[in-house]
Amino acid sequence: MRTSRVEAFSDGVLAIIITIMVLELRVPAGHELSDLLGMTGTGLLTYLLSFVYIGIYWNSHHHMFHLVHRIGGGVLWANLALLFCLSLFPFTTAWVDESGFAQTPVVLYGVNLLGSALAYVVLQNMLIRGQGPDSPLRRAVGRDRKGKGSLVLDVAGILSAVLIGGRVGVWIALACYVAVVIMWVVPDPRIDRIVREHADQADSTSAAARSPEEIAPSM
Repeated sequence: MRTSRVEAFSDGVLAIIITIMVLELRVPAGHELSDLLGMTGTGLLTYLLSFVYIGIYWNSHHHMFHLVHRIGGGVLWANLALLFCLSLFPFTTAWVDESGFAQTPVVLYGVNLLGSALAYVVLQNMLIRGQGPDSPLRRAVGRDRKGKGSLVLDVAGILSAVLIGGRVGVWIALACYVAVVIMWVVPDPRIDRIVREHADQADSTSAAARSPEEIAPSM
């Protein structure tokens, strides 16, 4: 099947996830800046972190499906697995905020990040496998150093919070999670280049397939 329905469904789910997260923010009791920082300050930070994560996945998902035209049932399930992991962000984000960055919620947040990253890698590999050895997506991904590096940072963050423990382990874990955001917030120029090349090739093929009558200007 074509990818348009999968993209539309995924966009809708991601929009709902972001909406749920912002609804978790509490309105300050007072009218001063100190009231905002005291009641909602950490919530804004955790919301911002998760919002950027969701935005990165939406951006990457959008670019990835630009290089794919048809998909099978396995890709549908892989995409649902990714959306399932991402749909847990409102819960894990709210728990981290309400616990004041306690160890267990921070670990679970890292597990959520790791699960989402793994689900994305599975989806990406299934799309590449479905396109064959000449897949433009394979050329765009290359060795996927950023993907592998983000997995390493997620695991490092989880282990830091578990093994080191205390506030030190928690802050190291959060630093690892933020490092992943910094790594991915700048779009990969290789993917943009391949997307443009693929679009140009599609336009050229479409123009070549048109009849001379269609190409000639009307009198």
